[in-house]
Amino acid sequence: MSTPNTPHYDVIIAGARCAGAATALLLARQGARVLVLDKSRYGTDTLSTHALMRGAVLQLDRWGLLPSVARAGTPPVRSTTFHLADAVTTIPVKPKHGVEALYAPRRRILDAILADAARNAGADVRFGASVSDVRRDRAGRVTGIIGRAGGARLEASADLVVGADGRRSTVAWCVGAQAAHVAPASSVLIYRYVRDDAPDDYHWYFRDGAAAGVIPTNDGQACVFAATSAERLRGEPDLGTYAVWRRILAQAAPGLAERLGPAGPPRVFPGLTGYLRHAAGPGWALVGDAGYFKDPITAHGITDALRDAEILARAIAAGGPDAVGRYQAERDELSLRLFRVTGRMASFAWTNDEIGDHLLELGEAMAEETAAMTAGDPGRGLELTSA
Repeated sequence: MSTPNTPHYDVIIAGARCAGAATALLLARQGARVLVLDKSRYGTDTLSTHALMRGAVLQLDRWGLLPSVARAGTPPVRSTTFHLADAVTTIPVKPKHGVEALYAPRRRILDAILADAARNAGADVRFGASVSDVRRDRAGRVTGIIGRAGGARLEASADLVVGADGRRSTVAWCVGAQAAHVAPASSVLIYRYVRDDAPDDYHWYFRDGAAAGVIPTNDGQACVFAATSAERLRGEPDLGTYAVWRRILAQAAPGLAERLGPAGPPRVFPGLTGYLRHAAGPGWALVGDAGYFKDPITAHGITDALRDAEILARAIAAGGPDAVGRYQAERDELSLRLFRVTGRMASFAWTNDEIGDHLLELGEAMAEETAAMTAGDPGRGLELTSA
């Protein structure tokens, strides 16, 4: 119940990047009263591989947002090429479920498109506002948030609080969400944006304990990353980030660096342990990296975030006493295989003969995920009080 000092919402979401904004969009379209709080500024960039897989493109198309991605100048990707030590394989993107191409928008573009769509659907989206704690009732159920907005204290109650606030999630910390699964290894990725006047497809390179990717994105650029295991990098001399990027690139993709155009400064993903956290409890749920983070070597994080937003919205729309529990069960079912094969790839313990099998398993897990996302839009009804 709302009071003058404590407004009430059906759902409060901490975080307005792709996971939080997508969740807000879908719930607001179903008629929910949604508040979204994000401590960052609107339209800012963040470290990302940018790549959207088929499931994510399918969702953006279904939500009516794919034309906005294309209008922003995001180049269509019509095939994926895998470069292994003994073979090069190109797989075209076959038109299916309305998807004719893949895309890799910069995050300042994608996140803004999703936030704008959430606002247009009726969600109250506030930037420069943060969540510092959750409110609970006597039984321990989460009933709202405490935070700050515009320098002032903010308190609000809700039937459901959603943490979409990243790896260092305040909501996850406040509810004590533990990791049910932890990745065995992590990779170090070094990113640079390279001039790309003729974008074509995604290129993935795997060879001799190193990996690389070329991902066409906006502004006539491609995101080019070079990756190896954190353990291996620690054992090598510190040559400087630029030199390390070139060295790893030369291992994974001989000759690629010489073919690239002018490049911007390097940015480093330092290697962070992946996890699959418990993602739901009385009055709360986690989406995106707040609940599930895996190594970026498979470039699947945005696709996971949009998927989980829709699974949660579907579960809430269906209602019932354990809606968020059903969300976690479906999320786990679709995530575990992806999580495990990503962990094996990020270990860089594979041989040139083994990496092909890992990629085949990754493709099968992605196909299962896409099939789940073709099931349709979330339902229309809301039953949030027992979520």
